[in-house]
Amino acid sequence: MTERAEIDNIDKAREAEILKAEHELVWPSPEIRTNAWVTDYEALYKQSLDHPERFWAEQALALDWYKPWDKVLDESEKPFYKWFVGAHTNIVQNALDRHLHTHRRNKLALIWEGEPGDTRTFSYHALAREVAKFASVLRSMGVKRGDRVTIYMGRVPELVIAMLATAKLGAVHSVVYGGFSTEALADRIEDAQSRVLVTADGGYMRGKIVNLKQTADEAVQRSGYVEHVVVVKRTGHAVAMESGRDYWWHDLMNLPIASPRIETEILDAEHPLFILYTSGTTGRPKGILHTHGGYQVHVATTLRWVFDIKDEDRYWCAADPGWITGHSYIVYGPLILGATSFMYEGAPNFPYPNRWWQLIERYSLNILYTAPTAIRGLMRFGESWPQRYDLSSLRLLGTVGEPINPEAWRWYHRVIGQGRCPIMDTWWQTETGGFMIAPVPSVALKPGSATRPLPGIVVDVVTEDGKSCGPNEDGLLVVKRPWPGMLRTVYRDPDRFVEQYWSKFKDRGWYLTGDSARKDDDGYLWVIGRIDDVIKVAGYRLGTAEVESALVSHQAIAEAAVIGVPDDVKGSVIHAFCILRAGVQTPTEDDVKAHVRKEMGAIAVPSKITFVPSLPKTRSGKIMRRVLKARALGQPEGDVSTLET
Repeated sequence: MTERAEIDNIDKAREAEILKAEHELVWPSPEIRTNAWVTDYEALYKQSLDHPERFWAEQALALDWYKPWDKVLDESEKPFYKWFVGAHTNIVQNALDRHLHTHRRNKLALIWEGEPGDTRTFSYHALAREVAKFASVLRSMGVKRGDRVTIYMGRVPELVIAMLATAKLGAVHSVVYGGFSTEALADRIEDAQSRVLVTADGGYMRGKIVNLKQTADEAVQRSGYVEHVVVVKRTGHAVAMESGRDYWWHDLMNLPIASPRIETEILDAEHPLFILYTSGTTGRPKGILHTHGGYQVHVATTLRWVFDIKDEDRYWCAADPGWITGHSYIVYGPLILGATSFMYEGAPNFPYPNRWWQLIERYSLNILYTAPTAIRGLMRFGESWPQRYDLSSLRLLGTVGEPINPEAWRWYHRVIGQGRCPIMDTWWQTETGGFMIAPVPSVALKPGSATRPLPGIVVDVVTEDGKSCGPNEDGLLVVKRPWPGMLRTVYRDPDRFVEQYWSKFKDRGWYLTGDSARKDDDGYLWVIGRIDDVIKVAGYRLGTAEVESALVSHQAIAEAAVIGVPDDVKGSVIHAFCILRAGVQTPTEDDVKAHVRKEMGAIAVPSKITFVPSLPKTRSGKIMRRVLKARALGQPEGDVSTLET
């Protein structure tokens, strides 16, 4: 079968699935609906529309504040909105400090298992102690409120501790996913101007050691900002340690400077909490900035609503803390709610496809929140693997990162949830901070739909000129009102913040999500995909410009363009088109792929590379990626009148 025929089959099957799913209602059990935090979605949503500021103030009262707010929302400098103006807080006050005076003091906050099978646990008291000690270490290095600390490591408890310790001091953390390469890490260190980098010697993934320290060393050399490097000894393999710059985590934590008694900084609600870099339509990643006050209200409230967190639950978000899902729903949200979280270092199918199901049985986990890519990947191994394990502890399931296709939804519901567990399909972004469109466990579900906006969130699907689309009409997904967890700006680039998110519907004050969507006859939302030059691979956003920059840095490639094409497992994969430099020998695909892996990391490696004599461009020089996509898929090219001839 040709590539075109395979893609046609995937597209036709997906369309048929979605049409069927639009008329398929799956209700959670009466017990789950009755015991949900939100039992009457319609009433709560109406309340949030009628009195939005009062509504969010009521949600904020569930948290502790050093000083209450004078004003819930300040719109005087829109789109630079401010929430809980005048309030004093620190997210660590709610994530750790307040639990130390309650029954949760000795409750497990974190259960962790490494890929080799080693385990560690932390009570709220123990976690708070480690956070205070590392905050003391950072302070001894001169870190103070407003400073940026870059964190680059795998899924280990020290990553969580480093994030919380940074926040405790009022400093700003910038976590970089441990799968990113030297160049990507260096760019992010440079943009944040971080003087301190926290990393590890390595991490385990699929039985191999990922050499994080080597990547970190090369990035530090390129960026020129870092003065101190703290290294967690995870794997124990030999790494270079530069005297006067590099320090072992365990050595520092055993020194008198690592005091467990350090006060949490009292901050303004709008004080920066973290920068998280996400791919954009230009080569330079965007530093999305979130703040303490509104963000903590949003993530805690939405996690409680959607995943119905109870005090006795054991909750597993299988994402990486290097992405926004990990920030909001591994670290901050669960800790604010006093939940017990589970974290696992390795891959879902290593050494065998039973690993996740084994972990659920071993730790009696109640909630599993993961990406559709992981579900589709595990589906390929059949039902016998999960059926060997007792998954009866599960109560709720969830998905994140990309729309889940109905077939995978049904398999997840039937095989993993055993028909008992409703699936909370969540749509949101790095920029939104937390869930925006998602079900609560008391509403009817449709396989593949994130259902409707959460209370307090006003979204619509509109045409290019801002008119609301009719039922089943594709359009632009927009958010029509500000919300507490929203990004405050793009770090060091406020003009880019305004241009990218607010300029298209400037007169209306709408936030442009960059996604296309449609509503069905019941008002359920179906997110289709990106409308800008961003490709989602396995749920991770990659800017076309970033991947193209990595390609053209190869000595043989003069110019490159990349597109996303459908893939049955990953959702999309990258297809690259490259023009060779004059007089060079054509490199092998493997050689180019290895180069991209070195420059950006494995996640950005194209699945296919085509060498071409030219690329379709407009007269102004803009590459027409939609034309490349049409050609790759054998589809009509549409209007090509603007192409240079």
